[in-house]
Amino acid sequence: MINKIHLTPPLEREKLETLTIGDNILISGVIYTARDTAHKRLVEFLDKGKPLPFDISGQIIYYVGPTPARPGRPIGSAGPTTSCRMDAYAPRLMEAGMRGMIGKGPRSPEVIDSMKKWGCVYFGATGGAGALLSLPIKKAEIIAFEDLGPEAVRRLEVKDFPVVILNDVRGNDLYKDNVEKYKRK
Repeated sequence: MINKIHLTPPLEREKLETLTIGDNILISGVIYTARDTAHKRLVEFLDKGKPLPFDISGQIIYYVGPTPARPGRPIGSAGPTTSCRMDAYAPRLMEAGMRGMIGKGPRSPEVIDSMKKWGCVYFGATGGAGALLSLPIKKAEIIAFEDLGPEAVRRLEVKDFPVVILNDVRGNDLYKDNVEKYKRK
């Protein structure tokens, strides 16, 4: 049986320092969603000194553009999007207090350096499993940028949302680590 670590945002840097790449995590509580255009708007708010639509301190942003909810469900399919599209904006949000990101795919060296500097981790969610990943989402509400449709910022309430640590606060990278680990010698 794989040992799972339970986390509830807001996250503290001290707790994140105990985690390492490959750790299996179950997140319960509130997380937020945002994709490319929402990230651009959030950074514009910060650059203009305007308050963000939510307190980002210690929070996790899930890179997802969910499908419409079926009757009786809070959200439709909710699989991760490719994270590198947020790389231009992620360092600024980490500086503002974000402590976690959920997505898929590797991150740029600049983002990994910012994770080390600001005490942030990058969680991976399983791509192609959006229907299954919607099940731990118990509530979803749009809180900003409704004009963006599926890419609007949402506040999600989750229970045991499954992720794995892809990049930890020390800059370790599960993608690179595993390439080296399984490389033919």
